[in-house]
Amino acid sequence: MRGFGTYPPDLAALADWLKEGGVTHVAMESTGVYWIPIFELLEERGFEVIVVNARHIKHPPGRKSDVMDCQWIQQLHAHGMLRGSFRPEADMCTLRAYLRHRDNLLEDCAKHIQYMEKALLQMNLQLGQVLSDLTGETGLAILHAIVGGEHDPLVLSRMRHGNCKHSQEDLIKALTGHYRKEHLFVLKQALEMFETFSQRLRECDQEIEHLLEEIKPELPDDFPPLPPDPKPNSHSKNAPSYDARALLYPLAGVDLMAIPGINEILLQKIIAEVGLDMSRFPTVKDFCSWLGLAPHNAISGGRILYSHTLKNHNRAGQCFRLAARAVSRGKTVYSEFYRHIRARSGAKEANVATAHKIARTFYFMLLRGQPFLAPDLQTFLQVQREKDIRHLQARAAKYGFCLQPAEVA
Repeated sequence: MRGFGTYPPDLAALADWLKEGGVTHVAMESTGVYWIPIFELLEERGFEVIVVNARHIKHPPGRKSDVMDCQWIQQLHAHGMLRGSFRPEADMCTLRAYLRHRDNLLEDCAKHIQYMEKALLQMNLQLGQVLSDLTGETGLAILHAIVGGEHDPLVLSRMRHGNCKHSQEDLIKALTGHYRKEHLFVLKQALEMFETFSQRLRECDQEIEHLLEEIKPELPDDFPPLPPDPKPNSHSKNAPSYDARALLYPLAGVDLMAIPGINEILLQKIIAEVGLDMSRFPTVKDFCSWLGLAPHNAISGGRILYSHTLKNHNRAGQCFRLAARAVSRGKTVYSEFYRHIRARSGAKEANVATAHKIARTFYFMLLRGQPFLAPDLQTFLQVQREKDIRHLQARAAKYGFCLQPAEVA
């Protein structure tokens, strides 16, 4: 046994020592982000490296130490009892790092928007009641004027954009307050920080766009062009500044944006988390189980004691849940399915079930390279109606009644 440091020369010495010992396979447990440099270095050196789930390698009762944990992992791996955790392709890992950083920048922007709203409320400026978006064109113009020294409500109200729903008189009332020095200072700094993070967000979008252009594959001559946008009226303020749909279409080979509930933000997050090779998941059930969208059944004596989804923090699974919430008010098969499950089992179960349904569609589209074919809504409603009628007839017969259709005048 030999110990090594964590500096790059020490890690290189570790890789050389393993090579000298004839080691070909390495198993490690993930601890925060400390495992990533070692994993990447050993993978570059040609080792077969896997990261295992801590739940699968619980040590028997006894004295616990890092050395004993390593010995236990080595023993399990030597007997082929460990399975590596999923990790997407190298390009997708790079994209995933950019997108996770992008989420952090959006959170920082949102935090400083809250600081601005708090400072305005402390000065009794009710801009939130007349502007739906404080960082819109009207809101930013007024904020810059306020921190620049303009406090006349009439002058500030003239900066109102033509699309603003509230009138100039409402803006004058909302901008009449107490412009205290300490709150103006907080507002100025929060506005500067918001614009700083917004600029960093645009720079991050440029890096993501360049990466997607670099990993764009060579397309055959008969590759179909990008179909028309199935959701032309959808818009998100936090959407990327580049055309993510056009860049992701050649990578996936199909238009995944056609799936109801999936927008540009969710699509690139899901692809970065799960990759593009669905063959790494043996079946669609394995895929949904990894996402945390499949029920875990506790069975004893052939009887299901309870059933629930296991707790996990899968980011792709959260994206599919957000997609399920997005379709809950629509007029698609997924929307009707959501409302049917919600009426029977509640909103939480309906959200998971609909996310599971969307995830299955995503899996088969990527696996088979087939475009999205929207199910017929009327056929779905008719089948569901027949199921409900059979259920009602069975319940009526159970209590000795017979249902007969009523003629409506």
